[in-house]
Amino acid sequence: MDGLHLRPGRPLLAASARSWAGALLACCAVFVALLGVLFAHQGKADWLDHAIDSPIITWFGGHPGLALRLAAPGSLIPAGVLSAAIVITCLLAGRLNGAVLAAAAVPAAVGLDDGLLKPLVHRTYLGVLTYPSGHTTAMFALAAVVTVLLLISPRPAKAAVLRVLIAAAACVLGGAVAIAVIGLRWHYFTDTVAGAAVGIGTVCGLALILDLPGVCLPGQAASEMARAGAANTVAGGTEARVAPGQDPPRED
Repeated sequence: MDGLHLRPGRPLLAASARSWAGALLACCAVFVALLGVLFAHQGKADWLDHAIDSPIITWFGGHPGLALRLAAPGSLIPAGVLSAAIVITCLLAGRLNGAVLAAAAVPAAVGLDDGLLKPLVHRTYLGVLTYPSGHTTAMFALAAVVTVLLLISPRPAKAAVLRVLIAAAACVLGGAVAIAVIGLRWHYFTDTVAGAAVGIGTVCGLALILDLPGVCLPGQAASEMARAGAANTVAGGTEARVAPGQDPPRED
């Protein structure tokens, strides 16, 4: 891409963070599986869900429309727009692996929800499959992407306060969406925490995969070929400057 210098080689995770990312991925997987076993084929709230959900539902009952507005960022189109904005920012910054992470995070996490976990666990709320919450999954996947790109990737320590504030705002937005879908009676509390775990775990797994040695990203091969072609052009130009009948310079 003209004018864009993509750098796929810089890892997404600092070396010291990779073991933590692996441990977090394992914890998220165990947590989601455990809750899935506990709530499989259930259609009512347990004592914890009832204790947390009831006051939230009651409060939003006095604020009609607010819950829908707060839940909207976790819907398909808004989450897609946010993902696209992160992808474009990464491309402009030359972070090809960051763009791939941002493009893949929400589809992979929500696809895991809809394609595997919801039909497997088969927990329902008012007759609809709810475990885990797709809205919460999408928002916490985006929050995890932002956290990886701004706080965990190896980079110079500059604008640290701004980066922390952006990551914190993404997490707060994810929490607001989770509370809103409870208020709308779309999900139980435990659906939302499982959704957050799926989103975070998916991003950890993708980041670890993208940082594996030998992983070739889209466009990386083209960049390598372009650099090789430039090197050959320079070498060809050097040979062309050798006068006819004169031996080329030797390397001792």
